[in-house]
Amino acid sequence: MVYGLAAIDSSGRIPDRTVIRALGRGPGTRLHIREGLGVIVVGLDRQGVFTVTGQGHLHLPGTVRHWCGLATGDRVLLAANPADDLLVVHPPAALDAMVVAVHADLLGGGQA
Repeated sequence: MVYGLAAIDSSGRIPDRTVIRALGRGPGTRLHIREGLGVIVVGLDRQGVFTVTGQGHLHLPGTVRHWCGLATGDRVLLAANPADDLLVVHPPAALDAMVVAVHADLLGGGQA
């Protein structure tokens, strides 16, 4: 796995090239983007309507950002799995849910 943490700019770009490069995706690479369980899943798709930008950034169109309630400046966790050729974008709400679940387990099942 390759991880990155970046803020979404006002155009919906996520300026973390390290994660995109780890997947071997260059500018113009066609992608399929979908939402599932509160995260955004990005896969390679030769017929995809989404592409890696000319600068090598992932661009999340407004509709995609709306799916997960993302706004300009929101920081997201990028998790690339080169073996499966997938990138998962974890919005703040998804990270909150994961952290709360782990903390609840550590602290006795969420009981104070």
